[in-house]
Amino acid sequence: MALRRVDRRSVTDEVFDQLLADMIDGELAAGEPLPSERRLAEVLGVSRPAVREAIQRMTHAGLVQVRQGGGTVVRDYRRHAGLDLLPRLLLPAGQPDPAVARSILEARLYVGPKVAMLAAERGGTRLADALTAAVDALDAATGDVVAQQQHALTFWDHVVDGADSIAFRLMFNGLRAAYEPAIEALATAMAAEVSRVENYRALADAIVAGDADAARTAALDLLSPATAAMMSVLDRLEQES
Repeated sequence: MALRRVDRRSVTDEVFDQLLADMIDGELAAGEPLPSERRLAEVLGVSRPAVREAIQRMTHAGLVQVRQGGGTVVRDYRRHAGLDLLPRLLLPAGQPDPAVARSILEARLYVGPKVAMLAAERGGTRLADALTAAVDALDAATGDVVAQQQHALTFWDHVVDGADSIAFRLMFNGLRAAYEPAIEALATAMAAEVSRVENYRALADAIVAGDADAARTAALDLLSPATAAMMSVLDRLEQES
């Protein structure tokens, strides 16, 4: 393991992040035991309570399993972790991971139209004021891509509320938690989408009108072009890396 001494300003986070990075890179493979708390504390230069707290967090996240009398074993994060892991996967070293970003874009493209349909069926006119305010704020922020992204998130937050689905709500929360830390880094890539104010307005109109088919079409019209453009950017980044 390529572990390094920890910055004591955020000890538990650093321990968690280093172990997670080794799991993602395959340095700590699924089924492999973690080094003992004592050994990790020595290598990282931190206290055993800090290591213990990080391992407890990993257990709650589904990343490791503490076996009675058998130590702590690494689990396959792809099979056992939840959406709360996405933010750390998206920005493993402060820069977006193209593969993770692509998976988020794919999920957004497939889920967004369905959520819009449900919002039209279940939300309708009660969403009118909230969606109009979000689109107006998006329009007023023209020229500030970071602010427009934030207003776009607010718009979709209202749409998800209208869909009245706890599964989609929790999914949105996870995707949003992954996306928000990367807003500035993704500003250029997202500009083409968040500047399409009329597309947001068309989607809002379809939802308020209760027209599920029109809402689905409007959501696809909004999300598809920018998703394709961003996929091209990600392809180039992966080729350059």
